[in-house]
Amino acid sequence: MVEGSVKNPVCRFRSRSEHVLDAKGRLNIATRFRESLRNQGDERLMVIPWHNCIRAYPLPQWEELEAALLAQGQKSPETVKLIRYMIGGAEECALDKQGRILLPATLREDCGIKKEIVANGMITYFEIWDKEVWAAENKPTAQNFQNFEQVLQELGLF
Repeated sequence: MVEGSVKNPVCRFRSRSEHVLDAKGRLNIATRFRESLRNQGDERLMVIPWHNCIRAYPLPQWEELEAALLAQGQKSPETVKLIRYMIGGAEECALDKQGRILLPATLREDCGIKKEIVANGMITYFEIWDKEVWAAENKPTAQNFQNFEQVLQELGLF
C-alpha cells in the first residue's frame, strides 16, 4: 500500500472515547473513527484478541498484517502460538447503518470486556478495553510519564 494514495488512503485513529455496549454486545464506533474508515473506502474491521483488550484493524491494514505473517512463516513455536491466538480469534465486522459493530461474545469474554468500554486510537488501529482494565493499565503510564522522555527524545519528539 502506498501511504496516503487515493486508491488506499491511510486510515488513522486518534484520541480516546468511552462507550457502553448494548444488550447484544454492539459497540457504537466513535464518529471520528467511522469517518476515518469511510475516507479509506472500506468500513469493515477485523477484530482480534490482544493482551487484555481487543484490537480493531481496518480490513486493508489487517490484510497487510496477514501477508506479513505469511511471509514470515511459522519460524518458531512461539510464532505459531501467536498466529493461532490472533487468527483463531479474528472476526470480520462491518459497521451497521447506526455505525455499530457486534463484538463477538467469545472475544469479549477472552479479553474481560463487560459493558463499559474505552476505545483508544493507536494510529493505524484502535483498541477496545474494558473501562476498569483500561484505568488499571493506563494509570501507571500516566503517573510515570517522565520515564518516557528518553523514548520521546529518541523519536525526536522532545
